[in-house]
Amino acid sequence: MGGQLNLPFSKRNARQWRLLDLVSAAFFGAIFVFFLLVFTPLGDSLAASGRQTLVLSTGDPRQRQRMVALIEAGKQQSIEACPAEAVDHMPCEDPRRNSQLSREMNFYRERNCPLPEETPLCLIPPPEGYRISVQWPESLHKIWHSNMPHNKIADRKGHQGWMKEQGPYFIFPGGGTMFPDGAVQYIQKLGQYIPITGGVLRTALDMGCGVASFGGYLLHEDILTLSFAPRDSHKAQIQFALERGIPAFVAMLGTRRLPFPAYSFDLIHCSRCLIPFTAYNTTYFVEVDRLLRPGGYLVISGPPVQWPKQGKEWGDLQAVARVLCYELIVVDGNTVIWKKPSDDSCMSGQNAFGLELCTDSDDPNYAWYSKLKNCVSKMSSHVGEYAVGSIPNWPKRLTKAPSRATLLKNGVDVFDADTRRWARRVVHYKESLNLKLGTPSIRNVMDMNALYGGFAAALFSDPVWVMNVVPPHSPTIGVIYDRGLIGVYHDWCEPFSTYPRTYDFIHVNSIDSLVKYPGSGRNRCNLVDLMVEIDRMLRPEGTVVVRDSPEVIDKVVRIARAIRLTATIHDPETESTGREKILVATKKDWKLF
Repeated sequence: MGGQLNLPFSKRNARQWRLLDLVSAAFFGAIFVFFLLVFTPLGDSLAASGRQTLVLSTGDPRQRQRMVALIEAGKQQSIEACPAEAVDHMPCEDPRRNSQLSREMNFYRERNCPLPEETPLCLIPPPEGYRISVQWPESLHKIWHSNMPHNKIADRKGHQGWMKEQGPYFIFPGGGTMFPDGAVQYIQKLGQYIPITGGVLRTALDMGCGVASFGGYLLHEDILTLSFAPRDSHKAQIQFALERGIPAFVAMLGTRRLPFPAYSFDLIHCSRCLIPFTAYNTTYFVEVDRLLRPGGYLVISGPPVQWPKQGKEWGDLQAVARVLCYELIVVDGNTVIWKKPSDDSCMSGQNAFGLELCTDSDDPNYAWYSKLKNCVSKMSSHVGEYAVGSIPNWPKRLTKAPSRATLLKNGVDVFDADTRRWARRVVHYKESLNLKLGTPSIRNVMDMNALYGGFAAALFSDPVWVMNVVPPHSPTIGVIYDRGLIGVYHDWCEPFSTYPRTYDFIHVNSIDSLVKYPGSGRNRCNLVDLMVEIDRMLRPEGTVVVRDSPEVIDKVVRIARAIRLTATIHDPETESTGREKILVATKKDWKLF
């Protein structure tokens, strides 16, 4: 027949057998995959990955909004877990995303946040083998290796005493690159030149802190140090610091001001922080000057101080310090110590750097996404009242209304009332709500809406430190620093600059105000994203306390259950005159697999 190919019987048979083989192989392969998915961890992993693909693929903002609305209404029972590789995810410091940004002045290493609709709506899982953190003060010296199994720092810096792996722990001998023999000895050396003891110095900033041993050991002297470093090739400097129970924050001194008010720190320290202070026409030194309290101390240890092949940089650094009338206390080897003047009267003539005082229109406290300036911040007429040596010693400054409170409407009265109110409320928290405040279970605390820091002040006798967070441009944060506490500006419609699982206790008063336009009932963002962010920051078995109206608390409790928190609602203390309820929620120690 035309066009028909007549094959021998044997060849037709071979083709049929090949077809049967393929069908059989596919059948048995399907059975094998079925058993893998059902009876092995791979199935859980693939399922989680598949579910996460659905969570992450909500590119349509309307679909994401519908999901948020269902959760708020209590119709969405749970939010899925993120994939395993997201265990250390920080949305605004995501190296994969930020690597596409400009390298100029290290902009790509700064805080750069995704749009809300681009942020995954899922829960960050703990790493495999995660254990409840070692309690303070033991955590200063050792933490669980499995909680952050990143060995790069130990491998590279172990000989300098930063940290070492020892059995199931990372241990911290207390050393650093410029003090390999230990932070204690280094601090004693500094104490020969500056008043480390006696309460004269209280707030300190450690720039490029490593694993924050300097700040950790200054706590013995009642100096509260906020350490910062960027997320970099060492992977987890700040994560290690926070796991140790030391105040720390992810930040990069690049193109913007750091998110602190002017004249916050009594002491600013750089130990081989590698910040080019005189680059870009001394822009970075000028930012340090903005943050340093009048009469405060600047310590730079390491390059370029008397460092080989860095003579020009060292000369420029000394020159700009002279321009700003900093008093040279000592140059001891590779360490220099300066004292900032108590006023800016010397900034009147010409200088080689062309530096001038900022205009009256520049607010030195404006520091939320504010570009670095090439001018020197003016000191206000009240500067003498909060200079080091004039401001009360610690702890007297904690309860005395500072001069910055007098600049606010009814500031002193509000300060005193706020201090008394939170003293009562914390007693209620401990005695009636049985919260673990004051016990070794709670070390790292955050107050998300701190006002004057009254909540933190009420925890004065507890073995905790508190990160006080205030809205951008809030004038109250200066008062927080004047009373010897620490904090940052932050807009809670964006994620916070910290690693997952870094706070034991998170407190928020009037949570609804954080997501609304001031003076308006309209939302800027939503409570679901905010609660997911709280969950990201909270350690397993950690506690979040929310105070707000009954209607808001009802909404928050529905969201809390969707993110796997165990939540209960309580009445406020009897002295409360407001119409409010208190939500107490605990994060479960759940596993991804």
